[in-house]
Formats: sequence, C-alpha cells, structure tokens
Amino acid sequence: MAKDYDVLIIGGGTAGIMTAAQLHRKDQQLRIGLIEPSAKHHYQPAYTLVAAGTFDMKDTVRNEGDYVPKGVDWIKEHASSFEPEKDTVRTSEGQSYTYGHLVVCPGIKLDIDAMPGLREALASDFVCSNYIDPEKTLRVLKAFKGGNAVFTQPSTPIKCGGAPQKAAYMSDEFLRKSGARDKTNLVFATPGSVIFGVKEFAPALMDVIHKKGIILKTFYNPVRIDPVKKEAHFKWSKPGDNACVLTEDKGLKEKVEGEGTIVMPYDMLHLAPPQSAPDFIKQSPLAYQEGPSKGWLEVDINTLQHKRYANIFGLGDAAALPTAKTGAAIRKQVPVVVANILQRIKDGMLSTEQYSGYSSCPLVTGYGKMLLAEFKYDNVRDSDPLLRRLFDTTKPLWSMWILKKYGLPWLYWNKMLRGTM
Repeated sequence: MAKDYDVLIIGGGTAGIMTAAQLHRKDQQLRIGLIEPSAKHHYQPAYTLVAAGTFDMKDTVRNEGDYVPKGVDWIKEHASSFEPEKDTVRTSEGQSYTYGHLVVCPGIKLDIDAMPGLREALASDFVCSNYIDPEKTLRVLKAFKGGNAVFTQPSTPIKCGGAPQKAAYMSDEFLRKSGARDKTNLVFATPGSVIFGVKEFAPALMDVIHKKGIILKTFYNPVRIDPVKKEAHFKWSKPGDNACVLTEDKGLKEKVEGEGTIVMPYDMLHLAPPQSAPDFIKQSPLAYQEGPSKGWLEVDINTLQHKRYANIFGLGDAAALPTAKTGAAIRKQVPVVVANILQRIKDGMLSTEQYSGYSSCPLVTGYGKMLLAEFKYDNVRDSDPLLRRLFDTTKPLWSMWILKKYGLPWLYWNKMLRGTM
C-alpha cells in the first residue's frame, strides 16, 4: 500500500524547516509532509539581546508559512503518538499519516512544573527567564534597584547551555548603565563544576567573571523556589561530597537547611527552567525507556538513525545527543539526516555522512563583546579554521558581536531556513 508521504517530518522549528528545505531542493519529486501547528516561527538566539535592550522582540518572529517550502505539505496539527511498526503517526486532531521515512524533531519542552514553586514565582515581578519572556527580563532589570540578583540553571539538559551565563553577563552590563550594579550581589549559580566545559574557552570566561565581580557558585543545583519568602533552594551537587559548604557569602545571607540544602534569598531571580523532550516523545516507543537518556529520542549519535527503527531519524533538541542543543548543532545535523534518507531511498543503505557532535555557543559577554565557542563531542574544540586564522576565537571580540547581532539572524532567515546553508 502506498504511503501518504515519502518523508514525514514532525516539527517545524529550525530542524524541521531546514530538513524539509534541503530534501525538497535535492529531490523535488519527494512527497514531503511537515506536521507543525504553530503559525509563527521564532528566532530564539536573539532572546539574550532582547533581554538586554539591544534587539527588538518583533524582529525575532515571522510567519511559519513563509518558510515552509513550496511543494511541501504543511499539516497544521499536533503530532500525538507513533506506531512505528505500521509507519504511522497520529495527531491530536484525530488524523493519521503514513510514511516511508520519518524525521522527528519536535524541539524541547520547558518543564516549568518540574521545579516546585517556579510557576508561582514566574508570576511575580521579581522572577524572570529569557527562555520564556525576554521582554519581562528587561522589565525586571529596569525595576531592580539593588540586592541579590541570582542567575541559575537546572541540572536537566537545556537548549543553549550557555544562555544562563549570558543573561548574567548582559544583566551586569545593564545594571552598570542603570547605576544599580554597585548595590548588587550578582550571583551565577550552576550545578556544574566549571563555568564552561571546553577547556580552551573557560579561562576567558573566568576572566569575565572576575572582572565583572560576579559571584560564581558551582555545584549549586536549584530544586525549589519560594516566591513568598523570595528564596531559591539549591541542592549541593558535588559528587561524593555530602558536606554542604557556603563559600564567599559576601553578604548574600545564605543558610543551610537540612542535609545539603542551601537557601539563597533573592531580590531578582533569572532561571532557565527544567527542560525535557515533549510528553508525546517521552511516552512513545521512540524514546529511551531507561537509563540517563530516558525520555529522549533514541538515535545513533553519528548517523542520527533511530537505533530500533531503521526508517526513522531524529535530530535537534529532542534527540539524545551528548552535545549542546543549539541551532548551530542542527545546521550540521540536517545534512547528515538528508543524505542518509536519500541514500536509503536509493539503495536501502546509509550514506557516509557522519555527525561529529559539532555545536557552538555565541557567548555574549557584554555590549559589543562575544566569544564564539565551537566544539564537538567530548568537549573537543572545533573552531572554524578560517575564523581561527583571522581571530583569536578564545577571547570575546567586537567582530563576533557584529556576527551575533547582525550576521547570524540574516543567515538564519535567508540561508539556513531556505536550505542553502
């Protein structure tokens, strides 16, 4: 029986649109379906700049329909379940679609309710998140007059792992301009052991931390927010260490409660919410059923082919890949998926294309300064050879700021989503 589509794509974000565009460019005879309910497409990498008052939020949003390639069927529904043995996807609207190959890239869920008190805290005037509403972050910064400004992130995987520290760096700059910085304890609290996992970039970022006078708290895993008392609760997360130590209090008025719980009062709190794969992925047979990657798409980290269903591929934020979840990573993942699907359609084999784990994090460290950290699996530096010859990419640079503010948005809308990059 003929399938509804040669290739069916779940998700119309960066990964879905890029995959559809590249497949359509390479073979216009393919019957491609794209399941995506949203009418708008968002350029989220600019949210850090929006929150710092240097980018307009309206410039981060465009119509989804302007980027779905002509010749690709846009199915404006919500994917809800999979029957991989029957090559079938079902939607919440009661429809079902069959496929020859399936590409799963629905993005990531902001799992706000996974942290007690966070939803209530976000309703207050003192707690914000660039992941949810960067314009609110800007309003909170404008109203902030001093005290503890706490920036933190969860222990779950998150999209753009460098974004929480970028928020801290840009807020430092904003508060210096507003005159509130000298009355502020600016804290960056991370569950990790270091500021950045790629050793070539960590020294420059530590230099930024020291020059800005940011209080760095490592092994701080946020577990609960008390919006009434305006307190953030952290679990001491240092492996094999039950001793909870308060280092460099500097007037923060931290206290220890119970076993390994640190309570830090805040006057402003910026938090990246816990994140997970979407529920319909977690509850599906396509996800890991156990282990540290439970709930995330079970794909081979180099071919991006599903480990149990050969005609299914996964990429983007929902995939269980040990690298940073960024648009830059997707840009390198899409050609691998496209090449493998076209090769399988041709002769049932995989192509020779492999994904190396490449990702990058444009670490904005201040107005006019950005460090472009490029790396691959195992936190190995993977900087572009040409950029590396022209610039010292281990340092924050004005030229990289121009790339971040002007170059990358243009490339995203005009090249990446058009399937030409």
